[in-house]
This record gives sequence, C-alpha cells and structure tokens, in this order.
Amino acid sequence: MRGLCDAGRLDDAIHLLRSMLWRISQKGCDADVVVYRTLLEALCQNGRTAEAEEILARVLKKGLRSSKRRRTFCGPVLQGLTVEEAKKVIDEALVVRGVKSLASYRAMLKDLYAEGNFDDAQQMFDEMIESGFRPPVSIFENKISALCQEGRADDSVRVLEKEMPGKDCVPTVRTYNLVMEGLCKEGKSMRAVEYLDKMDKQVGCVAQKETFEILVDGLHAECRHLEAAQVLERMLRRRYRPNRAVFSSVIQGLCSIVRRYEATLWLEEMISHGEIPEAEVWASLASMVCFSDLTESLLLEVLEHKHDAD
Repeated sequence: MRGLCDAGRLDDAIHLLRSMLWRISQKGCDADVVVYRTLLEALCQNGRTAEAEEILARVLKKGLRSSKRRRTFCGPVLQGLTVEEAKKVIDEALVVRGVKSLASYRAMLKDLYAEGNFDDAQQMFDEMIESGFRPPVSIFENKISALCQEGRADDSVRVLEKEMPGKDCVPTVRTYNLVMEGLCKEGKSMRAVEYLDKMDKQVGCVAQKETFEILVDGLHAECRHLEAAQVLERMLRRRYRPNRAVFSSVIQGLCSIVRRYEATLWLEEMISHGEIPEAEVWASLASMVCFSDLTESLLLEVLEHKHDAD
C-alpha cells in the first residue's frame, strides 16, 4: 500500500483497500489499520478529501456489528480540514471509533512512533489504557527505538526505568539492547555497561551475544579500550564466540594505548577461536612494538646522558 501511495498510484491503492474490506467484519481493523491510514492520508495530501471521507466511513461502517448502528452511522467529516487536522481525525477514528483491538492500537502506535509523532502517540496510548488494554512490551520497545533514533537515549532510559515498571511490563533482552545501543551511540557507553548487572539480576533475562557486541563497539568508539576488553572477557565467560570484528577492535584499541601484554593475550585468544587477524591488526601490533622499542631506546639514552652529566 505504501509503495503504491508513494508512487502516486492512488487509484490502484483504493482498489487494493477495497479488496481488504471483507476482513474488517471478521476481526476489526487490527494491524491493517496502518494500511488504511496510509491510503487515507495520501488521499488528503493529494486534495482528494471527499474520497478519503467516503472510504473512511466505509471502513468504520464495515466494522460495526449491529445492523441498527450501521443504518444510523455517520462517518467523520474530513472536508474543510487541513491535512494535519484530517490526519488526527483519521487516526482517532480508525482506532477509537472502529472495532477496538490491541492489534489496532499496537500497529497505530508503531507507525506514530516511527514518524516521531510522540504527542499523538501518547494520547493514543492513554486511550488504549482507558479502554482496558494492557500494553505489551513491543509498544515500549517501539517507543524506545524511535527515541534513540532521534538521539534521545536519556528519554529511552526513562521509558525503561519508569514507564514500563509503572505498567507492570517486564523488559526483555531486546528492550535492554535498544537502550544500550542508544546510549552507546551518544557516547554514554559506561552507563550502558551498568545494564549488564541489571540484566543478570532479572530472572530469565540473559545478555545475548549481540548485547556484548553493542557494548564493545560503544566502548571502542569512546577509546575506552580496557573497559572493552573487560566486556569481551565477560562475553567469553558466557561461552559466546566473538566474531573477528570484535576481537580486532579490542586488539587494535589496546595497541593504540600501548598495552602490549593485553594485546598479545587477545591475539592468542583470537587465533585459538579460529579467527585469522586481518592486516590492520598486524599493522597495529607492529606499530605498537616499534613505538614501544623506540620509546625504551630514547629513555635509556636520556638516562645515560644524565648519568654522564652528573
């Protein structure tokens, strides 16, 4: 549907929607609510408000169970409204005035979060709660993901630590991963590392391989190479096998701060896992050794010069 609308093929999109209408009488709009919304908004944006109004009325009327209600039904008015005003009417009508279902709310909220429309999403979320639906973890994860994409990792932390417990919703590994990745992208990897311990304390929430990879990448990007090595060590203790990129970033990071011993140990670990170091890793090791030997030589020369002077 979105592809047809983006291509300007609205008549084809209308035909597709009409072929879907039979499903509404069976189960309500459910997740298809986003499909209807896409077409209705596209029609309004292209000045075809009257058609959008007629289609919206048909969608809503199709979902009514009572024949009496269908006879007296009057659809929402879209004509005369701005595009933004029409969008709000469409969103509310599809979910609130149609056959309410958790799937409808979930699909619409996902779309609103993806658009960065947090105010309207919050209104719809509140309406969902008032209607007696309990929000699943996926709704919070969609919100967290959208916040992190906008560079609002601190707000995503608030969702995890305040909003979810307030609704008796238990975070999953994916929830933590989303928050941790958002923090790492904003240069707050040490805060992200703290969630490893929180996950360990939560029953059934075991950090996965992806969790450790997110943290290693974040720490490496902030030049926290010793901390990255510590996370990698925890990863190995969990019996996860790091890929070549993870080993390489840790080794190269340690080389950059001239930690010869640790870098050599991780090189051996990498090879023992069957991973062949790339040329960049060998170059970093060689550069570290040369720099280290040169530094040692210069230091000895300075000390000898000082001794002769005395």
